[in-house]
Amino acid sequence: MSDGATVRRPRRLRDRVPVRLRHHWKPAAALCAGLAVMVYLFGDARISPYVTSSSVVEADAITDDVRGTVDLYDTSVSHSVQLEYDQPEFDKMMKEFREDGTKEYIEADLTIDGVYLEDVGIRLKGNSTLMSLRGSGQGMPGGGRTMPDGAAQGAPATSQDDGTGGRDRGQDKGGGPGGIGGAGGGMGGITQYNLSEKKPEELPWLIKVDEFVEGRAYQGEREISLRPGSNGQVPVNEALSLSLTDTTGQKSERYAFTSVKVNNRPAAARLMVESPDTEYAESVGDGNGVLYKARAGGSFEYKGDDPTDYEDSFEQLNKVGSQDLEPVMKLIKWANQASDEEFEKELDQHVDVESLSTYLAAQNLLMNFDDMAGPGKNYLLWYDLDTKKFSVLGWDYNLTFSGDATSGPDDDLAMSGALGGGAADGQGNLGGPGNQGAQTLPSGAPSGMPEGVPSGMPEDLPEGMPSGMPSGMPGGQDGQGAQGEGGGMRMGHPLKERFLDSDAFDPVYKKAYKELYEKFYGSGKALQVLNGIAGQAGKAGADGKELDSAVEKLRTTVTQRVEALSKNKEVTG
Repeated sequence: MSDGATVRRPRRLRDRVPVRLRHHWKPAAALCAGLAVMVYLFGDARISPYVTSSSVVEADAITDDVRGTVDLYDTSVSHSVQLEYDQPEFDKMMKEFREDGTKEYIEADLTIDGVYLEDVGIRLKGNSTLMSLRGSGQGMPGGGRTMPDGAAQGAPATSQDDGTGGRDRGQDKGGGPGGIGGAGGGMGGITQYNLSEKKPEELPWLIKVDEFVEGRAYQGEREISLRPGSNGQVPVNEALSLSLTDTTGQKSERYAFTSVKVNNRPAAARLMVESPDTEYAESVGDGNGVLYKARAGGSFEYKGDDPTDYEDSFEQLNKVGSQDLEPVMKLIKWANQASDEEFEKELDQHVDVESLSTYLAAQNLLMNFDDMAGPGKNYLLWYDLDTKKFSVLGWDYNLTFSGDATSGPDDDLAMSGALGGGAADGQGNLGGPGNQGAQTLPSGAPSGMPEGVPSGMPEDLPEGMPSGMPSGMPGGQDGQGAQGEGGGMRMGHPLKERFLDSDAFDPVYKKAYKELYEKFYGSGKALQVLNGIAGQAGKAGADGKELDSAVEKLRTTVTQRVEALSKNKEVTG
């Protein structure tokens, strides 16, 4: 190395740091230290998403709306539905349902009123209704299980399905005035359906038009529901309830009777009903709101301030991504924690009181024990984004017109009434206005069980709980369920019970009740509509003799309802 060479020293570490960072190292160090502390203290905490956007635009838009030639729910014309699928896919779906209760979609080709749609999704729809498909002993009234030998009088006879479309039906001896119009053997008036995978044309189906083809709809509908009951057992009671609900001013699903054919099976007459989905939600009011559907296995129990803890209890049907479950969470918290004085004073800040009155009056008039307080939790919550208030809407009316036709506006429609029974008399007998004579219960059956309950009933069920109740149904043990008067099971709901128990809201409830009584029954509307429904079901191919029997039974119930309420001064005075 020469004497004139310049020696370069290596750069110090501090010199390698950018000048700007060297000048401002203290704020950067403080930020890093703060992050380290937060990770240490809150590293295992769950972050809950809260949506604050006010956007009302749906991200999942319809891009292919197949119009067809006939209005899907035009009740003045005949309709037809044809489903075709690969049998192995169906067999796999049924196997999975039998084993663990999952209801997965399979691909099918749909021809509806002559319009062909390739690759729609279809899956089983229902809860207790489907239990007969999972083996004997797992159903409940309305579920259609095959009753074992030794079933008490009033239950349907044991039937064996030979896959040819025929079936044996036991005589329905129970129910009294409260038998529903679905005709088929039943416990105390509730229809039971002998469902079989060998007769897919009779299964309750949900058809999803866009399941495998994104953005597709049929006449603006993404989902179509084929309700339980076929041919002479088509649920004319549900059709009547939907028609009457439509006169209340509240949102009601559209319906039509249709002929349904699956693969090479014989056609069956079915009730086709609009399904509460995104488009249905957007059609409520002016569309500026969020619709939430209560889940059958959920509750109205306050679980804390995390909206994700309520996803098992409510499904958000529209505005997903711009709104969330926070409004429902706040309503639940308030309804469960408010004192009686606060409930009466503040209800109109949370709920449209007149709308709630209309809903509750309609459910009573329609004799629907399976409403927002029933085992199926069949209700919708509509949250108006302008008023910031909730309204309660009904859906799923296949258990209407069951129970005691003489029930008044202040009577509790407990499950015992719908099952045709009142309290057990201490000797295993059930009596009450819903029965034609007491029925004997097997030894060990719990109090409040319906007539026709099979022998061999487990003895460890909650009082009043029928066997095989679907999972998630409370039995009066968690604050959401309770024992109805007379020992029957009712589920309960804080909004409904606290509203009806309060004298402060009695005037608005009775006013709604009187108005709806006149619309439903005083005007003769119910019987007039029933005659039209019978004709529609007949055009779809429903069996004449069995259908006539079902319609006549429902007509008797409606007539008795009119006669009883017309003598009630609270209703007509």
